[in-house]
Order: sequence, then structure tokens, then C-alpha cells
Amino acid sequence: MSDSTSPAPSKPRRRVPFWDNARFACVALVVFGHAAQRLIYDSDAALSVYLVVYAFHIPAFALISGYFSKSGALGRRQMARVITDILLPYVIFETLWTVTKWLVEGEASINPTRPSWTLWFLLALGIFRLVLPYLALLRWPLLWAAIVSVGVGYLPNVDSTLSLSRTLGLLFFFTLGWWLREHDIVARWRLLGRRPWWLFTAAAGVLVTAALIAWIFIDQWRAVDLRTWLFYEDAYADLGGVQWWAGGIRIALMLIALVMSAAFFVLVPRSNTWWTHFGQYTMYVYLLHSFVLYPFRESGVLRNLEPAVFWIPAIAIASVLIALGLATAPVRRVFRPLVEPRWPWLFADPALAGAEGHRSDPTGSRRPGVPAGRAGTHPDPRQNG
Repeated sequence: MSDSTSPAPSKPRRRVPFWDNARFACVALVVFGHAAQRLIYDSDAALSVYLVVYAFHIPAFALISGYFSKSGALGRRQMARVITDILLPYVIFETLWTVTKWLVEGEASINPTRPSWTLWFLLALGIFRLVLPYLALLRWPLLWAAIVSVGVGYLPNVDSTLSLSRTLGLLFFFTLGWWLREHDIVARWRLLGRRPWWLFTAAAGVLVTAALIAWIFIDQWRAVDLRTWLFYEDAYADLGGVQWWAGGIRIALMLIALVMSAAFFVLVPRSNTWWTHFGQYTMYVYLLHSFVLYPFRESGVLRNLEPAVFWIPAIAIASVLIALGLATAPVRRVFRPLVEPRWPWLFADPALAGAEGHRSDPTGSRRPGVPAGRAGTHPDPRQNG
């Protein structure tokens, strides 16, 4: 007879398809944004689409990451996860990029404090996770995060070293994601419930309106170099915003990003689809897609492609296919040692390398930690939201 005092086994937490759908949609937009970048210099249509995508997709990325982050003090396992999930992949892929540039371009500067291409987001995640426990101690954490995100633009000495300027510029969105989870806003307001037709229509209208505004005023956006403002990276003075009220431009862009992100989340499917499970592996797409795009970007193949009305949809379809391909099991099996490194010899307690708990990718997707050498061989039994 079983002991009646024994605690009942905990039930596996059901995975919420919405978050995997949102993660995959976000990473597909990342691939598209990088693939379409070479077109924007020769095509107003391409630049219009590019501005719409960059107006919200990185803030949405940061928001989802924050939603799945915890504000408690970091324990040994959490600290080990920062090393295995962020720092080690950063070192590995920064080294790979240095070697690639040396082989292809004949020169490469070895400077790990200046992240190559997409790797800035890994450093941003690390800083976000280290800052959040302190930020959560304060009253009005969203207000303080907003002050930091806007105020950093006034400091020209805070630059792209360790991606600090961009990280602080996006801190508000990450903190907002954590705040929404902390106050259970999604469940209390039933934000993942059934969407009425008018809400779906309004969300689509927001994105269509943004596209029309981008297209109608494209000459003005080129003149002010709006796309660099959307990177949240450079100081206002470097962007031509030398006036004291330049921070107001970032505030406006942040508000626009929030509205467009909300519209995007409304349009994301709530139910399981054939591509939902790919949202668990956005780390692979994020880190590997730049190597796929690199030959096309550097060869000039993506310049002067006309007509743009044909090539933009073609590149969008190709971007989705690339994202899907990089999240497949064969790719994950080959590149797992690079994307999800487990180095027991690095730790004073080797068990930390294989017992850091549920791993997170750049958009917060969690998969179960398993013994070294078998990572990723079991499905995730837990809910991700």
C-alpha cells in the first residue's frame, strides 16, 4: 500500500501554443529583416516594409524574453545558465564569425566586446537577466526602465561596446514582458482567449496603416534615417537629434512599437499549427541564419532586384523556409554542441553544466535540461506560459 502522506506527483504543465507561434513568427521576421536589408538602398517599397518590421519585431522579441524571465536572486543553477545559454554560445559564434571574416574578407579584428551582426542580442539577454532582480526591487520598475531606455540616448559615451547602448535602449520592453507575467495580466485579462472579429480587423488595420504611412512618407524617413532610430543603438546626437527634446522621438517610437506589437500578438494564432513546435528552437534559427544569408549579402546578389513587388514576397517566403529549415531536428542534431554547449570541465562543480534546469533560447522558449550528450532528445513536457 502506498504511503498516504507522500506528496502527489506534480502534473506536467501544458504548453501554450501561442507563445511558440509568436516566437517563430518573430524569428522569421528577424530572418526577413536581415535578408531584405540589401534591397532597401534601391527600393522604396523594400524600405517601407523594412521600417514596418523593425518598428516592432525586436521590441516584441525583448517583451517575450522578459515574459519568461524571473526576477528572483540568481542561484548557482541560474548563474550557470547565464554561462551555458548565453556566454558560451556568444564566445563560440563570435569566434566563428571572426574566422569566417578572415577566410572570406582576408581580415578580421579580434574584439569580443564588439558583437558581430546578430550576436548583440545574446549579450543583451545576459545583461537583462542580471539587471532584472535589482530593477524588480524598486517601486515603479516600468517607469525606471523607461527612464533608462530614453535617457541612455543622451549619453554619447554609452556605445555599442558589449551592445550596452542597444540593451539599455530596449530595457523597457524586456521589463514590460516580466511585469505582465508578474501581475498575471495575460490570464486576468484573458488576452489569449477568443478574439472577436473587430479586434482581429483592428489589429490588421494597425499594421496596414503603418505600412501606408511608411510608404507615403518614405522620402522623409530616408532623410531622417529613421531605420537607424529603430535600432535603439546610437546616441541621439549621432542620429542628428541634438535638441534637448530628442528623447521624445524615442518615446514616440516606443509607443508605436507597443501598439504594433500588440497588433502583431493579436494576429498570432492561438492554437496548435503544423509549425508551432518550431517555436521551441528559435535559438538555432537566430544564431545560424546569418551564416546562411552571409554569402548572398556579401556577393551583392540582393542588390538591384527588380521589380521589388516580386522580390519582397519571394524573400519573405525564402526567409520562412530558412527559419523552418534551421529549426529541424537534423540541423539541431548537428549544431547542438555549438548552440547548446555543455562544458562540464569549465565548472568547479561539473554537475552544473548538465543540471541548470530548463534552458531558454533568445525568445524565452524553455526546453528540459537533460544529461550532457543527450540534450534535446526529449520533448518538453512543461508549459511555456
